[in-house]
Amino acid sequence: MKETFFRSMTWLHTWVGLLVCWVLLLVFFAGTVSYYRYEISLWTKPEIHSDVFQNYQTENLTHQLREGQAYLSQHAENAKDWRINFPTERKPYLSYSWQTQPEAGKRRGQFIEHIAHVNGQDMVTDVRNSRGGNFFYRLHFDLHYMPAKIARWIVGFCTMFMLLALISGIVIHKRIFKDFFSFRRNKGGRSWLDAHNISSVLALPYHLMITYTGLITLMLMYMPWGVMTAYDGDTRAFRAELKPGREQVAASGTPAPLIQLSELLPTVKASWGDTPIKQVVISNINDENSRISFYKNTGQSVTDLRIPLIFSGASGELVSKASSAPSAANATHDTLMSLHTARFAEPVLRFFFFICGFMGCAMIATGTLLWAVKIRQKQQKLIKQGNKPSLGLRLVEGLNLTFIAGLPLATCAFFYANRLLPTQMADRAQWEIHSFFAVICLTAVLAFFDRSLTSWRRVLGLSAVAFMAIPLLNWGTSSQHLFQNMASQQWALAGFDILSFLIGIALWFARKKLAQTHTKTSNRVAASTAWAKKGKRVSTASTKEGA
Repeated sequence: MKETFFRSMTWLHTWVGLLVCWVLLLVFFAGTVSYYRYEISLWTKPEIHSDVFQNYQTENLTHQLREGQAYLSQHAENAKDWRINFPTERKPYLSYSWQTQPEAGKRRGQFIEHIAHVNGQDMVTDVRNSRGGNFFYRLHFDLHYMPAKIARWIVGFCTMFMLLALISGIVIHKRIFKDFFSFRRNKGGRSWLDAHNISSVLALPYHLMITYTGLITLMLMYMPWGVMTAYDGDTRAFRAELKPGREQVAASGTPAPLIQLSELLPTVKASWGDTPIKQVVISNINDENSRISFYKNTGQSVTDLRIPLIFSGASGELVSKASSAPSAANATHDTLMSLHTARFAEPVLRFFFFICGFMGCAMIATGTLLWAVKIRQKQQKLIKQGNKPSLGLRLVEGLNLTFIAGLPLATCAFFYANRLLPTQMADRAQWEIHSFFAVICLTAVLAFFDRSLTSWRRVLGLSAVAFMAIPLLNWGTSSQHLFQNMASQQWALAGFDILSFLIGIALWFARKKLAQTHTKTSNRVAASTAWAKKGKRVSTASTKEGA
């Protein structure tokens, strides 16, 4: 009974992991990169790398609101909504943005953002069009080139398989702590198993947390029956009760002038004290049903809630105030959401999440590499006899090369396209994304024809050089290079260049190890061939002597 159960769990762990591992690798990789979503977006806008960074200053708030309202009234009078975005720890600049009226058949209009110069008088309006870190953020749950709803069902399905793989892996791992301290180098499949165990166990609490909370983020999409039953299918009524006062109010069509935003500051300060404001959103502009929403900067709290104070834009009356004591269910859901996104994390804790995320990528990658190594060992005799590897083995090895080696190179392609494509190019942001997937497709073509260690070394070597050259790319395409950013304490930009260089070194080290493995394998093959020839000559000579 015990042996049967163990075999069943081993089978379950192998196949639930293998069937979806490449989608999971893409999701894990993009989600890990998204921990630096805002820093990446900052790097992809070299036009603002100088003379726009500023700290949040409460005494300037009244002036910034007046200037922002005047600027938006002049440049976006007919917009769908306005936004005044104040400097925060991770977006250290003041910006005024708006959404144009959506075209027929579309839900949203074009989003436009102008960034204020540090002198408070000029605006930077010629920032290149780029999705920046938002591309990786959306990629890890919306994928791309497909409807978002379908993509989220695919990601949810794969995430459930991931949770099953983690639980079954814990069950079958009899020596989970003992093997954690074991790593046997140059032992083929044994080495890959040790690497899989270490990357799994070292960050196991993180893997369980990120997988479970990933399902929680879209739980009402995957399991909507409770809401559908309680509210007779009226999801809008559910959202209105969940977040009272925050449902969208349609424009009345009756014109009404917008009050001065700065007049609302005493009420905001009375409610929040000196807590900094992150954003002000104005909807239904110059309408009787206009709304002004102030959002608190909750970056230092373990919460993912957007806490608003909502005013009538026509009268200035406080329409809605977020509850200071949310329900237990709401607080639990919010905490789980926050753990998944890590928006509360300080720089050190964020880097820890980043490392754990890459350990998750390593866990997935080593698992599928281990499967390929074991199957190739089983088919080794047939392969030596001149037979081709099985279709399943060739498919797995090709997908491994495509995603494990291809994702870093594709990420480099995205960053290089951001800096090298013409700034006025039509659909420029989309072409940056196209370059990412184009490199993955090219790697897949290479894997179709050649899945040997030589192809792995080529892709990893190219990725390593590309990553190590990113500081030079930034130097040549931005007004601020690495040493200037360090001198001016712009650590988000400096950290991006430094981390890219370190990743390049790690990839070069991996390429070097593969080269050593290839050399040892070639030497063993040459030695075995020489012994075989020598044995054949001895056998032939003995036959002649006997004759």
